[in-house]
Formats: sequence, C-alpha cells, structure tokens
Amino acid sequence: MEDNPVERIRSEVESKVGSRDFGMLTLRTANRTLQEAALRPDPVDLYHELWFEGEVCCLFADSNLGKSIYAVQMADDISHFQNVLYVDCELSDKQFQLRYTDPESGRLYQFQDSLTRAEINPARMNLKNFEDEIIRNIEDAAISTGSKVIIIDNLTYLCNNCEKGDVAGLFMISLMNLKKKYGWSLLIIAHTPKRSLTSPITQNDLAGSKKLYNFFDSVFAIGKSARDERLRYVKQVKVRAGAYKYGGDNVILYEIVHDRENVHFEFKGFANEKDHLKEVDDKEKNSLQENVLELVQRGKSYREIAEALGISKSLVGNIVKKSEVSTVSTPSRGVDDMDSVDRSKEEVKDVTLF
Repeated sequence: MEDNPVERIRSEVESKVGSRDFGMLTLRTANRTLQEAALRPDPVDLYHELWFEGEVCCLFADSNLGKSIYAVQMADDISHFQNVLYVDCELSDKQFQLRYTDPESGRLYQFQDSLTRAEINPARMNLKNFEDEIIRNIEDAAISTGSKVIIIDNLTYLCNNCEKGDVAGLFMISLMNLKKKYGWSLLIIAHTPKRSLTSPITQNDLAGSKKLYNFFDSVFAIGKSARDERLRYVKQVKVRAGAYKYGGDNVILYEIVHDRENVHFEFKGFANEKDHLKEVDDKEKNSLQENVLELVQRGKSYREIAEALGISKSLVGNIVKKSEVSTVSTPSRGVDDMDSVDRSKEEVKDVTLF
C-alpha cells in the first residue's frame, strides 16, 4: 500500500503524549493544550482590567488629551509591586520634572525606585539603523533594570512612517519577539489622526489601524468630553483577557487634576460615551456632507477625505453611500430622514451622522 504522508503525520501526532514541533509550529491535541495551559496561573490584572500581564496593549488618543499623564499614572501604580521601564519619547527630563513639581513649594513628586524612566540621548542616536538599534536598546535596558513591564511612549516617534501598516507591523514583530522571549507585558502609546468629537471612538481611529490593530491583545483609548473641557473618558476598544467592561455604554470618566506635585486623572465615575459627544445640527451635517462629496468628486480617497475633515473612513463611506441611495431613490430626502440610523450599533462600527 502506498504511503500516505498526511496520514503518517497525523498518526505520529496523535500517538504523541506531549507536543511535536514542525518547523515554527508546535502541535498538540486540543485537550492537551487545555491541560497544559491550566497548569499555568491566570493573567494578573495590571491596571483596572484594561491591561493584563503578558499582553501587548495599546493606548491611543488624539494630541493633548493626556495620554502620557495617564500612562505615567499607570506606570506609577504598577511600580508599587513590580519593576517598570518607561521609555519616554515625549518629554525632556526638564519637562518631566516640571510636570511633577509643586509650583508653589518646589516639592518633587516621589515615584517608586522600581520605576525607571528612559529617554533617547540625541548625541548617541543612530539614524541609519534607528529602529533596529532602539529595539536592542530597549531589550538591554529591560534586562538591566529587571523590568518585565515595558511602556513605550510613543510608537510614532520610534517607528518612522508608523502610520503605514507594513512599516509599523515590522516594528511590532520585533517587539513581539522580545515579549515572547522574556515574558514581557507591553503597553504601546499611539496617536490618532485628527478626529471629530461627534463620533464615538473605534478601532479605525488608530493610525495604521487595520494591520497594527491585529498585533494587540487589548486596546483602549482616551476621548475628550464635548460637555466639559476638563473631562476625559477611557473606552475599551479590544479585549482578549478579562471582560469587556468599558465599552460605549460604560466608559470610565476622569478629570485631569493638578494636585500640587502630582498631575493625574481623577476618577469621576462611569458614563455613556454618547453623552460626551458633540451634537451636530442640521447645518453642520449638510456642510459636512457637501465637503465629503466635493472631495470625492476631486478623486480623493476615503482615507484622504477622513484625514482632511477629521472624521473616520467609515463615516466618509456612510455619507457617500447615503448620497448614492438618495440620488437613486429619494432625491428630496432631507437631513431629518438621515437621523434614523440605528445608534445601538456604535460598538461595532462608527455611529454615522447620516
């Protein structure tokens, strides 16, 4: 009887009590996978069920919303029970010092010694192989400080052209390899393109979102309240470990507070995201629709239009689609009719204004 290689491999795998490697693949039965995984402890919650031990997590937000303040607050909290390496590409040491100094008394905020801050020395930058070199430097710094919790602020600075998914993907693969090698927990801070306060936060707001998003185990974002300039909210966008607790109907509400030498996000409760979005009147809706359709006529892509107008690509698509339907079926359709979109789907994709 002729040898069947598929059946032979299957027989060999099934006869194994343990696992078997085939190049990059490790094969185990599903039951064996469950049994071996059950012997390891469950992931430890690092910060309010937003980030778990062993995860690659992403925090993103628009500029000047307090991403770095929140990330340092997370690092400060976690450093009470383990070493943390904070790679700061946002602030100089002087800017960092001023942020955490009481302006009246000159008193400095006291962090735990288990929190190490790293910043790039411009005199030693290797611009030719910057991304490869910084990965090696982060690895060495983490080993030197005994840190398995690494926060990188931010991805845009460390990865040139990171808004291009392919480039950011290669950078993330390098970080993922180190994470697996050393058992790191990684938090990556990322920017968003300019976005409208009228729309809820979605994964599409993350720069280079489609390819970059898939690398993260969990993703959460900071939004700005249109109701109160001082308020911010934190929303979960992606969850693998734990529960999906802080979606659009239950965002965490904060106020940025300067408490002497400590600037931080002060918890204010929970809220529905839609209560903190900007309301759009009929005039603004019509103006936005006209701008979108004009740019479409000029041959602009959905991405280009979204970036130019500060809205998401999905909202651009919705406006174009509604326009096409209106032209074919009901030319006289008005703005009021457009408001009938089911807003209960906002957790799956952008709430459309049209």
